[in-house]
Amino acid sequence: MRVTFLGTGTSTGVPVPTCTCAVCRSDDPRDRRLRPSVLLEWEGATVLVDTSTDLRRQALDAGLMRLDAVLYTHAHADHLLGLDELRMYNWRRGGAMPVYASAVTLAAIRRTFWYVFEDVEAGGGKPLLEIHEIDGSFPLHGRTVVPVPVHHGTLTVTGYRIGGFAYLTDVSAIPESSYPLLAGLDVLVLSALRVRPHPTHMHLARAIEEAARIGARRTLFTHIAHDLGHAATAASLPPGCELAYDGLTVEVP
Repeated sequence: MRVTFLGTGTSTGVPVPTCTCAVCRSDDPRDRRLRPSVLLEWEGATVLVDTSTDLRRQALDAGLMRLDAVLYTHAHADHLLGLDELRMYNWRRGGAMPVYASAVTLAAIRRTFWYVFEDVEAGGGKPLLEIHEIDGSFPLHGRTVVPVPVHHGTLTVTGYRIGGFAYLTDVSAIPESSYPLLAGLDVLVLSALRVRPHPTHMHLARAIEEAARIGARRTLFTHIAHDLGHAATAASLPPGCELAYDGLTVEVP
């Protein structure tokens, strides 16, 4: 399976409007971070995790010509508001886009994108969605997708495991019941917001501790704020841990 990081930033993206810090002024392209999303590709399938605010830009940058499904982690703006861009992929596939999410996330999607689900004038078109409520593991184009519940402050969000790969973003804590779902990973993607602790996201030191406990062969940190410059942060990480960046591709056995 190939994993492409479409965006590795936090909700503001990096650079942050109005900010003149060293990272926001950096000329290192790895310090330019769109809102968080990954693209998963395996034989016969192209699957997107979240429709970020920057989806149009991400799709153009990645040359994304087709989509077979979308997995949603939760319905915060930076992970959801690109949903309307799915119209182009509806046209290309000639039908509705299968989307997978928890009941809580689906309810929020219905509120935010109400016009998608009601009989109203479409104007220039509206996304067509084939809704699948997640209730345990499910098959997807020849693979098994395992939902991994994690905490984002007081909100429970959905991480995903497919084979030896797991994607956990917007995490402040991992419940004990989820650790067995993360055993034996080749690649773990885990959010690491900044150096200082944060109430709804793991900070870097906490993410490193969690990476050691989970024990994946390779851990890549994402959902990164402008507090962390890529080069300096990457140089400080222990073996087995890396800082992801936009456009990075990883092959998972």
